[in-house]
Amino acid sequence: MFLSRNQRRMETRLGHCLFIIFSEWIWIFTLTSILGGTKAEVRCIPSCQLPLISAAFPRELSALDLTNFGEATAEEFLRFTEGSVTPRNERHYDAELTASEESSSKVQPRFGGNISSSLHKGAPSSNQKLSQSEVSSRASFPFLSNVTENNTDDGGNKIGDVTENEDRNVSSWRRSARSTETWSGFRPEGGEDASVSDQEEFHLTSSTFALTEDTAHNQAMVHWSGQNSSVILMLTKYYDFNSGRVTESSLWRSTDYGTTYEKLNEKVGTKTILSYLYVSPNNKMKIMLLTDPEVESSLLISLDEGASYQKYSLSFDILSLLFHPEQEDWILAYSHDQKLYVSVEFGRRWQLVHDNVVPNRFYWSRLGLDKEQGMIHLEISVSDGRSQYITCKLQNCSDGNKSKPFPGFIIPNSLVVQDEYVFIQVPVGGQSVHYVSYKRNAFYPMKLPKYTLPKDLQIISTDDNQVVAAIQDWHQNDSYNLYMSESRGLFFTLMLEDVVSSGGPEGNIMIDLYEVAGIKGVFLSNKVVENQVKTYITYNKGRDWRLLQAPATDLQGNKVYCEQPYCSLHLHLHVSENPYTSGNIVSKDSAPGIILASGVVGPELTNANVSIFITSDAGNTWREVFQEEYSVFFLNQGGSLVAIRHTPLPIRHIWLSFDEGRNWDKYSFTSSPLYVDGVLGEPGEDTLIMTIFGHFSHRSEWQLVKIDFRSIFQQQCTSDDYLTWQLHNEGEVCIMGMKRIFQKLKANVRCVKARDQYISQMSDSCLCTEADFECDYGFERQIDGTCAPAFWFIHSATSRDCITGDSFLNTTGYHRALSNNCTEGNLLKYIPRRQKCPSQAPRGLQLFTSEGTLVATLGKNVTFLVFLEEGLGSMTSITVDFGDGTAISYVNISSIDDGVKHIYSKVGIYQVSATANNALGFDRVVLYLHVSCQLEQVQLSAPSVVIKNKAVNLTTVLQPSDVGTVTYYWWFDNKTEPVVTLSGAMPFSFSKEGTHTVTVQASVGNTVHQDQKRVAVYDYFRSHVLAFSSNLDELNPGVSEWREDIARVVKNCMVQVTGISEDQLLVTVLPGLPTTAEIFIVPEKRPRDRAMDEKWAHLDQLSQVLLSALNQDLIQFTLKPGVQVNVYATRLSPAPLVDSSDSGHSGTAVIMLVSVVLMGLAAFVIYKFKRKIPGMNTYTAEQPDKEQEVIPSVTSIAVPNPEGDKLTALDHVDVQLDSKSRGYLPSHTDIKLSDEAPHVF
Repeated sequence: MFLSRNQRRMETRLGHCLFIIFSEWIWIFTLTSILGGTKAEVRCIPSCQLPLISAAFPRELSALDLTNFGEATAEEFLRFTEGSVTPRNERHYDAELTASEESSSKVQPRFGGNISSSLHKGAPSSNQKLSQSEVSSRASFPFLSNVTENNTDDGGNKIGDVTENEDRNVSSWRRSARSTETWSGFRPEGGEDASVSDQEEFHLTSSTFALTEDTAHNQAMVHWSGQNSSVILMLTKYYDFNSGRVTESSLWRSTDYGTTYEKLNEKVGTKTILSYLYVSPNNKMKIMLLTDPEVESSLLISLDEGASYQKYSLSFDILSLLFHPEQEDWILAYSHDQKLYVSVEFGRRWQLVHDNVVPNRFYWSRLGLDKEQGMIHLEISVSDGRSQYITCKLQNCSDGNKSKPFPGFIIPNSLVVQDEYVFIQVPVGGQSVHYVSYKRNAFYPMKLPKYTLPKDLQIISTDDNQVVAAIQDWHQNDSYNLYMSESRGLFFTLMLEDVVSSGGPEGNIMIDLYEVAGIKGVFLSNKVVENQVKTYITYNKGRDWRLLQAPATDLQGNKVYCEQPYCSLHLHLHVSENPYTSGNIVSKDSAPGIILASGVVGPELTNANVSIFITSDAGNTWREVFQEEYSVFFLNQGGSLVAIRHTPLPIRHIWLSFDEGRNWDKYSFTSSPLYVDGVLGEPGEDTLIMTIFGHFSHRSEWQLVKIDFRSIFQQQCTSDDYLTWQLHNEGEVCIMGMKRIFQKLKANVRCVKARDQYISQMSDSCLCTEADFECDYGFERQIDGTCAPAFWFIHSATSRDCITGDSFLNTTGYHRALSNNCTEGNLLKYIPRRQKCPSQAPRGLQLFTSEGTLVATLGKNVTFLVFLEEGLGSMTSITVDFGDGTAISYVNISSIDDGVKHIYSKVGIYQVSATANNALGFDRVVLYLHVSCQLEQVQLSAPSVVIKNKAVNLTTVLQPSDVGTVTYYWWFDNKTEPVVTLSGAMPFSFSKEGTHTVTVQASVGNTVHQDQKRVAVYDYFRSHVLAFSSNLDELNPGVSEWREDIARVVKNCMVQVTGISEDQLLVTVLPGLPTTAEIFIVPEKRPRDRAMDEKWAHLDQLSQVLLSALNQDLIQFTLKPGVQVNVYATRLSPAPLVDSSDSGHSGTAVIMLVSVVLMGLAAFVIYKFKRKIPGMNTYTAEQPDKEQEVIPSVTSIAVPNPEGDKLTALDHVDVQLDSKSRGYLPSHTDIKLSDEAPHVF
């Protein structure tokens, strides 16, 4: 085939173009492989708080308390984590931004705890808690960040803990496992959205500073003072992941808004390793630095905004700090050993306040509520499972100066002091009962709807003088119900059911409830509806909820077909765990009505195809603004928006919108592309300066790019630059009893907002209608919107107010929301009516101990708590009868708010009663209190050898003997189920021969002691009681081990002297003095096949041999050099083995006693006048057919063999033993035997 010249020329050009394109593709591929992006995440945490260490760290730091973070200046902590594309000298780069705050904050530098899951709007009070965990490894910074405001409500915040824990091993800049954190999809640097593509490029005023000499550092902590201050402090550190500690640190300071930085290592000490930086929330001039405690425990203090430092040594290791909300020098420090310290000199000197303080359960007092400004609320750990709530002065917390606002014990980790409320949990009857104190008054149980049985309760908010709580009911697992209280926090009504919840990595609870900033009463929540998660919005603080309307068109302008209730807009409501970096949703007080959030349009909330949506009218209408991953920041008091793309490639552009995200202008902020690791905005009201943290390559040092936006704003805003918009809910303008009109900048106006212009709003009251009222406690909203009594509610004209007063507000079934400002109209129809308390008999009297148990200790104070549900308290007297013959009366219920104390002098079970009485009747409640003393020991007494199928007495001895009600648990051999008795004695018969184990446990209160014995069981045996020479008594220590050793020595001696098999001898030494023992002669292990009379004859022969050896003083042993002990035989019998009667003084026992006396006389006569007959005791299960013969005296010990004439092994015994016979010793006739069961050998 031949080609023309033109064809060949065309082919040559085409091949040349393909070669160029292919070469460029190879070059781009190589460059991107070398310059792989890093992943990073930005967090902002108040500067007076210690930031978290990354998830890769061996130490986890969590559960930071963030309070009033909206008023914070923007100190931020950067954490870099290297991307997985191209290793950077195998260094890890983690970044986290933290922000200092204006009010007190709790901080945890090293170890996290499981704190309350509640988080409140914007900037919580000083006691609010935000549980934090390790950050995710998601690329870049969070897609939405608040870095521009310095006000109390710095953006709407997720209500509930909002931590996210993700895999740190994902490739750099990839979408997180929970796509709810990001927008779906991303494009290369050149591929823009329709709204931002083909834009003219503008330039911003910027400067870049490199942190030289700190290339290896992988952590940074930044504090930007703001508030007319140009000072920025930056602490960089190298965290060694192998050793798990910081090995290097540098301190940098800028005085020109970040244009240049000065290294301050010489001022703090070149060998000093710094770990954390703190700033006083009340005075930004005061800076505190902590050193690494593994090197030295000290702190450095600056009083001139970080220009100079003075070093102070510490005697303890700081774990967390709590700054006072008003006093700039007052600080509480919590140590690793659960001790709380206080400093009133900004850390120069410290004083111990208290030990055994529960982590994160200490709070500063609040002026106007507490008696004194310098008081502290503490939860003290008393014992396992019990805590105590105390208050004391910060510099004098001795026992004499402690106060107990609640007299009893509380459940550990349950104290929450928040605004006007104090919450605790009290164990009552094995259940946890939630109590609340309003304005530091007496505690009362929180009243929930009757059949609400909470498995868990989380305090969500205490704003607007009412409590919002999330309760997981008995039938719920992954959802909670929201309840709202009246002003005192006592009575709760349902706000929203089945709200989505999830567990945080530290065990905290995250509730999908978000309070929109800037507009009171607007909330967003995700609710489970028929196994689908849907997003709802309310404009009247939970009275009415509705679905979100989907956008009319998508980002490309295509119409969206979405009809409610089958389709609507659903939003992810997880916010970041720090105040300046949002997760999925953000709003600002300075920009009321604007909400940015990630979500989907469809029948339910999913994690796929997530886009970014914005509303400018507080949720009525929404627009899709991005389908990529961007971080969006509020600029100029919310008058403008800044967006920075998430991408694995370096960037040099950002986008600005001046019309609420409808259009975006493209700006370059650096001449060279930068891998972005984080963004920090200037704190304060103007917020026109930002700093971008990043690096030019994987091997370069950190680059701090300062961007000054002031050049693009021409002038200060005037009234002509604003327009007004009215808040409405689908056209209804009366919301929460008001018509509210807000101001905002006109579209595309580029002017600087003044400090007071963004809060301008006008309001006008509306006439009250039924929509302004909620259902009262005990009432439920019906389908037609009215409130009717619940089936369980008895509408009684009584109130708790009548307990302490003479009048009350009688409900109509409705109550107006506390923040509702409607006037007149139907107000009188729905509001409660004040009435005089009726004369009514008391009802609902409650009585329990402060510990929540029915056990008390002898000689110690018992506190009884008495509560009355209904009745005229001022006219109702209370009488408490302690059950021991004493009682006390009070003229009214208010006299016993602190409880009733009593001390019992004897152990026992007491019937304690409380009686409430007035002219119309009475109410009485009873409890049974077990008073006991500490059980120290239990000893089991059991015979060593017993007859099969014969009942024996098993008894116990307690020390001390009188300890109160004792429960005994008996185990026999290996049986798993015990026999339970209330008596310390138990008859028992063994049905099998062999060795059996008996175990007994004695339980008194929380104390349990155990003892165990072994019992040998035979069909028949012989036994003799032994006595010892008196010198043994002098050396008897009364210890069981000593008795065991003596028994073993005696047995060995008998075996050696008599030749009797050791398997047929059992010796036990009995407790008590004089020292005695018992010898048992038992059948052979493998008995020969012989008749029963022959078996008895064989035991009789062995018994004769043993008694002959004893009578001739052949059984003796050496106790110690010079002390020879002889063993004798005596006629005394041991304790009876058979339980023959129930009474110790029965006629049978008397007959037996007389028989023993007669037998003794007969033996004495025979001994005197005839010949010596050894005494013996015989035990058998079956009597032999003929009477036992009296064996004559022994002249030689030769045991006949029934099968032949040969002698057994006993014939080696001296045949003249009879000549050395000593008989029985009368000196041992007064031996006393103990009840303790001996050990057998």
